[in-house]
Amino acid sequence: MGLKEKLEDLKRREKEIEQGGGPEKVEKQHRAGKLTAWERLELLLDPGTFVEMDKFVEHRNTYFGLDKMKLPRDGVITGIGEINGRKVAVFSQDFTVMGGSLGEMHAKKIVKLLDLALKMGIPVVGINDSGGARIQEGVDALAGYGEIFFRNTLASGVIPQITVIAGPCAGGAVYSPALTDFIVMVDQTARMFITGPNVIKAVTGEEISQEDLGGAMVHNQKSGNAHFLANDDERAMELVRKLLSYLPSNNAEEPPIENPDPELDMSDDILDVLPDNPNKGYDVREIIRRVVDHGEFFEVQPYFARNIVIGFGRVQGRVVGIVANQPSVLAGVLDIDSSDKAARFIRFLDAFNIPILTFVDTPGYLPGVAQEHGGIIRHGAKLLYAYSEATSPKITLILRKAYGGAYIAMGSKHLGADMVLAWPTAEIAVMGPEGAANIIFKKEIESSSNPEETRRKLIEEYKGQFANPYIAASRGYVDMVIDPRDTRKYIAKALEVCETKVEYRPKKKHGNIPL
Repeated sequence: MGLKEKLEDLKRREKEIEQGGGPEKVEKQHRAGKLTAWERLELLLDPGTFVEMDKFVEHRNTYFGLDKMKLPRDGVITGIGEINGRKVAVFSQDFTVMGGSLGEMHAKKIVKLLDLALKMGIPVVGINDSGGARIQEGVDALAGYGEIFFRNTLASGVIPQITVIAGPCAGGAVYSPALTDFIVMVDQTARMFITGPNVIKAVTGEEISQEDLGGAMVHNQKSGNAHFLANDDERAMELVRKLLSYLPSNNAEEPPIENPDPELDMSDDILDVLPDNPNKGYDVREIIRRVVDHGEFFEVQPYFARNIVIGFGRVQGRVVGIVANQPSVLAGVLDIDSSDKAARFIRFLDAFNIPILTFVDTPGYLPGVAQEHGGIIRHGAKLLYAYSEATSPKITLILRKAYGGAYIAMGSKHLGADMVLAWPTAEIAVMGPEGAANIIFKKEIESSSNPEETRRKLIEEYKGQFANPYIAASRGYVDMVIDPRDTRKYIAKALEVCETKVEYRPKKKHGNIPL
């Protein structure tokens, strides 16, 4: 066979592989409201940048008739492409090929890609659409999952890892996404669970649909396993591209500076966001949007633990990770879920050299038997640990309430904040004025001829003396009390000052975070 014939043979083989599971399977995929593995990559990557690897890989298992089956690409497309001009490693499982099931060679392709991404220092994006382990391959499939989990763990904190769940993801398959940094789930088509409805019914007698058990909204709102909800595959790819625009390629790089907004002056309307009544809620995102460049705030996990807000923004083009109490939900208290949500995000920011900007307005921890028995002590300690461990620049702004242990936990000077700012509306104390007055002035109130009037007067007296930022400022725990209209100016300056920050910690293998 001459070169010409060999080239024709190459083209024939490539064409055969590129058909995936064939036109009927592709049509079925489309009828289910899903794009194919290849179509998703075309949306995700900059046009013409994808270089596929291991296109000709085939399975080598002979059990249960597999020796008679051709599985193009062994059910997964892998390679290197670009997003916004920056290199990324990508894999996309092909549901049209044996339900995207993972076998030995399918796993080896992903493992090879992860190893390469780690060596090259580039992010990994995995698009999951798979029926799970290929049962016919038995322990080889399980070994494949284990090898992937191991690489996910090695890569954690070194390169960003993003997962898109665009179809089923069940059994052991769920643990690779869980080990990555961010999960995007596509509404109505994505499913993620350890054991499906049939197994649950057989074991526990509980009846539940796949959507109610492991749908996209369930994991975005209830479990907190997912970080973003997309209406369709197109939106999922948009979210990944947007997310990567805020991230460095690896932990040795700084986040990209883009589209700086040089305007630092803020309008007087910032003064109208906080209600005059300190017990009234407001949306902290209204403050965040006034502080970040162009009002662009990319929120992470918007449906989960809504009493705390996390996400990305920029100040003069510099990326910041934002953690903020949300007074419009549960008054902004800290609880089990909000502590977990914030702590994990802070650790991600720290791993990738992203400054941590904290907005504080919290009356404390959520009281209750369920919280105590659910382990609020352990979960709350994660937040303390994450802030204390972080060596990225830490800038904190106290907006209003900062009471008790929650004051300490929310990026206080005592946990290593580099710059703590406060508005004049800040109230920094062991507890709120009402509770404090009831304890401190208990005898005076009880012995008074008009206890209610006495209580009211003493509460006002306590507020005047202690419900302000000046005592903390007099101790150096607050660096500056600022006019709210100067907030952008001070945060920009703090980021500039912290640009050369270097902080050393005791040498150790790793700490023991209270998981």
